[in-house]
Formats: sequence, structure tokens, C-alpha cells
Amino acid sequence: MSLCDDARSAAREILSHDEVTVISHIDADGIAGEAILAEALSRAGIIHRSVFVRQLEPMTMRQVPEDSTFKLFCDLGAGQQNLLEERGLRDDEVLIVDHHVSQPAGRAYQQVNCLDHGFSKMSAAGVAFIIAMEMDPGNVDLSRLAVVGNVGDMMAREDCGLVGPARDIALQGASAGCIEVVSRDLNCYGTSTRPLHVCLAYNDDPFIPGITNNVNGALRFLQRLGIELQTPEKRWRVWEELSPQDKRLVTSSLVQQIISCGERADRLFSESYLFPDEAARTPLRNAQEFATLLNACGRWTRAFVGSSICRGDRGGAYREAEHMLNNHRAVIRELLEYILTTGVRELSHIQWIHVGNRYPDTIVGIGAGMALSRLNMEKPILVMVEQPEDPGLTKVSMRTTERAIGRGIDLQLALTTASAEVGGAGGGHRIAAGAFVPKESEEHFVDRVNQLIAGQLCTEGQGNR
Repeated sequence: MSLCDDARSAAREILSHDEVTVISHIDADGIAGEAILAEALSRAGIIHRSVFVRQLEPMTMRQVPEDSTFKLFCDLGAGQQNLLEERGLRDDEVLIVDHHVSQPAGRAYQQVNCLDHGFSKMSAAGVAFIIAMEMDPGNVDLSRLAVVGNVGDMMAREDCGLVGPARDIALQGASAGCIEVVSRDLNCYGTSTRPLHVCLAYNDDPFIPGITNNVNGALRFLQRLGIELQTPEKRWRVWEELSPQDKRLVTSSLVQQIISCGERADRLFSESYLFPDEAARTPLRNAQEFATLLNACGRWTRAFVGSSICRGDRGGAYREAEHMLNNHRAVIRELLEYILTTGVRELSHIQWIHVGNRYPDTIVGIGAGMALSRLNMEKPILVMVEQPEDPGLTKVSMRTTERAIGRGIDLQLALTTASAEVGGAGGGHRIAAGAFVPKESEEHFVDRVNQLIAGQLCTEGQGNR
């Protein structure tokens, strides 16, 4: 059976039910995936409701309604099938749409999971889209949301663009006229909304000496090139507004600067995904920035606002999301400053910090990723934060770089292994992962993660000999 065969079977199952409940994750991928499924259900005339959860665990299982509706789990469920079984959910009332590693369970729950078919670089929203297309080929416009979910879950980061079925979805959207696929675009965040010099300064992949983390340095670099950085109305231009000639001048000069410093310039370019029907200079214009907007909604417990935007609300929901996005960025900047000012503790193979209860656990992973470019990028960063609703539990977020992954580091494996050893649980991806561990096990857990990362590097080194 292929992924499409699984999706076709799932579509038939979904269409056979009169009422469906979608249970989804609160990040960009989960929100986009929920919106795809909810919109497809709505178009099919099926009564539905949605529930968003931060994670699937015994406490949040209470939010899953005990009724006769068919239960669609999106971006979660594969690794928590034991919880579905303990809740008493039958295998004929559940469908899991996921891209995480499956956990064996006594019941054989129906599942559409891209990992089962060897596709590791696709998000749950991508899987949801394939199902939606099997429900009705007219759902091709939902490809935009699938791309947002794939990009938001960092599926485009390692290869500087989507690959495999995830890229096929983007090309489907491009053929339908709802996505613009830009090849060899500037690999920077904020190309649709940020002033160009700010966009360059905030970029750390690749790290550009004299420009990365240096707004004034980036401004001087562009001024030397003679780029017209402001409009006649004195508004800063964004990358998307530059002429093709100016873009070539900027990128060729950046390549020269990177190479002159002994660095590789291959990651300066990436494929980007724009939405031509959205207003210019808004976060909705660009898949990366759209995903950040959805993350802001989810991280601040307003996932339904993000879902409404995905489904077309450009009024009240969008204004509320913009406010949350501004607050989201302000708190993350504060967290970043705290990490850099307080300093991390370095072990042999990782660096870590405990931020106590100062910041919401939903944003520490983002802060960790941003801080890494200003710390020792050779060592993954681990950030711990208290859980106000459960003082005996500590949330862990960990981030690393593409270069580290190339050396053999797998954060998902390290956190899953170490957390299980202390009675916790972990998951995620090689480049970004998280876990929950008992508070009394914090120090042992950190030491164990350090040992596991060391072992991964050692194994990789032996394999390259």
C-alpha cells in the first residue's frame, strides 16, 4: 500500500461518517492540518468540531469528547496510541493523521503516516492535504495550508526547500495558481515584511560574518552596494520589492563575503513559497511568516484564531493574530536576552540553561533556537522551564544546527531515550525536540543527554573512517 492508498482509504472512512471531531496540535503544522481537515469536512457537508491540545497526555485526553463522533487525530496520536486505548476508544472510531514515530498498541488504529512510507520530510498538514484531495480534488487550494504546515515544521530547512511529496504539493498549488514557487531565493526569514538590512542581520543560516547579528553592519553592506533601501515615502524596502537586478547584486556580493571568510555559501539560497492572493508586506504573503503567525496563535492558547485565518478570516481574527504576533516576538526577544545575559552552562557536548518559571513553556524552544546563533553553535542547546500546572514536571526544549545533524546528532533520539530512562517522555525531530521529565531528575537527565550526544558523534566519526 502506498501513502496515496492509505489516504484514499482514510478519505472513504471519513466520508462515511455524519459527525467528526478533529483533535489537533497547537503549533503551525497542527493548526494548518486542522484547518485543512475542517475545511474539507465542511465542503463535504459533514458536521464537525475541533479540539486543540498542547500535547496528548492523560490530562488533555479529557478534552476528547466521549460521544459517538468519529475522532480524527492530527499531528499527534501516532506516539500516544496507548492513551487512546486506555481511554477506551475503539479502532473503528479513530483515524490518526501524523508524521511522528508510531508507538505499538493493543488496538490497530487506522493511521495515515508518511513515515510508514519512508517520507520523513513531510508534516501532518501535508498528510492531511493528501487525504483532503482524495475526498475531493477541488480541495487543491488547501495546498497553501499544507505548504505552511510543512515549512512551519522545518521540513524545508535541511534541504533549503521542500522535497519529495511535500514539494509535489507545492507544485500542485503552483499549477492551480495559488502558490508561487521561487527557486534560488534568498534564504532569509522575513523577506516579505522586514526591512532588508534587518532581514539580513537576523539570518544565521548561513552565518555571514559582519552581517549576522549586526543590523548596522548589514545596513553599511547594502549602502556600499548602492541599493535603494527606501521608497520615496521613506519606507524601508523588503527583499520581495527589490528588482531582479538588485537581488542579483545583493546575492553575488553576499556570496563573495561568505567565501572570503572561509565559509560555504551553498545555504545562502533556498526555494521559497509565496501566496500571490495575499496582500504584500503581510505575514500571510510568505509561507515562513504565515507559519510564525500560526505559531503565535497556538503558543498563546488561541489556536482557533489561527484556524479561522487559515480558513479565510482577514478581519477580526487576523487583527487579533497580528496583536499576538507582536506580543509573541516581544516576549521571545526578552527570553533571548535573558539566556544571553544569564549565560548557559557548557558540558562536553551540550550547553544548557534553566529559565525557571519566567517564561511560558510554549516559547522556550523558539528562544533556544534564536540563542544558538549567538552562543557555541557546535553544541546543541537545551532549555528547561517549570510547569506551573504541574510543579513536579519540567519541560525541556532542545535545538541544534544543520551542520550538527550532518555530524550525526539526533535530538529526537537523545531526548526520547534520556526522558524514558527517568520516567518522562520525549519526541520531535533531529534538529528540534522536546521532553517532559520529573523535576527531581533534571540534573541526571541533562548529564544523560550529554552522554547520548557524545555517543552519537563518536558513532558518526567511526562510521566515516
